[in-house]
Amino acid sequence: MVKAVVFDVGETLISEDRIWSRWADRLGVSRFVLMGALGGMAALDRPHGDAFELVRPGFDLAAEEAAWERDDPGGPRNRFDADDLYPDVREALAALRAAGYQVIIAGNQPRRAYDALVAMDLPADSVHTSEGWGVAKPEPGFFAKVAAVAGREPGEILYVGDRLDNDVLPAGRAGMRTALLRRGPWGYLHAERPQAEAADAIVDDLHAVLPALRRLT
Repeated sequence: MVKAVVFDVGETLISEDRIWSRWADRLGVSRFVLMGALGGMAALDRPHGDAFELVRPGFDLAAEEAAWERDDPGGPRNRFDADDLYPDVREALAALRAAGYQVIIAGNQPRRAYDALVAMDLPADSVHTSEGWGVAKPEPGFFAKVAAVAGREPGEILYVGDRLDNDVLPAGRAGMRTALLRRGPWGYLHAERPQAEAADAIVDDLHAVLPALRRLT
């Protein structure tokens, strides 16, 4: 029986629209161009960083981030805040906790994202980032950390995310139950793939997670 629900961050809880829009402005291309390039990377199973290389050959992410910080030290740059939360997040997480489930947030995020998420005061029992753990999805060690912080057996955990490659498939291999969220470019594309059948549930929003859990038990 599932006792803990663990959520990915980007395009699960947080809309990345403003972040990518700011990147487009920074790179000097239209937002349509960068969003289209990102969609292409998703369809081709290439990392999103390749979209930067596509629109700016020779792109150096670390150097560009450092330059951006120097140019705009007080700006939001490639960071998120409470305004980037999807509108269903607070209510859906609160409903899960009210139903007796442990709620955890754990995704591939830089250490600074921890502070941003904690500042939102979300209805979650704990928040974790890959950089804070020193291991990232889809590595098995990430999901071992998830089970450890939850204090649960893998089969007692439902992992919710928008990707097959980073979320559903590796969490399933770790022995967890999984839900694929049709949200963001990867979510919509991956839900159409045959491998999506590996998910215990495919949901259109976070409100659908609790009913899906009730069907699983």
